Amino acid sequence: FQLRKVTKNRGHFPSTEAAVKLLWLAICNIEDKRAAERARDRGKPAGQRKAQGRLVEGQAVTNWKQALAQLAAAYPDRINPYL
Repeated sequence: FQLRKVTKNRGHFPSTEAAVKLLWLAICNIEDKRAAERARDRGKPAGQRKAQGRLVEGQAVTNWKQALAQLAAAYPDRINPYL
């Protein structure tokens, strides 16, 4: 949902590089926030942790195929040549 919010607020991208840069920065921001949450929760029992365990640095991003499909539907002339 956070990536959708970023692209929806922007609306128009002057180039493909601008769209990729915006998504990359949004993913880095999301990972930083979740890493900080996990750092605060480190040492708590598993039942008391509030931070999500996904998007850990060095791991694969989940649901990337779904995000790519949505980008291809929204910007077919810019995404499809690279698929």
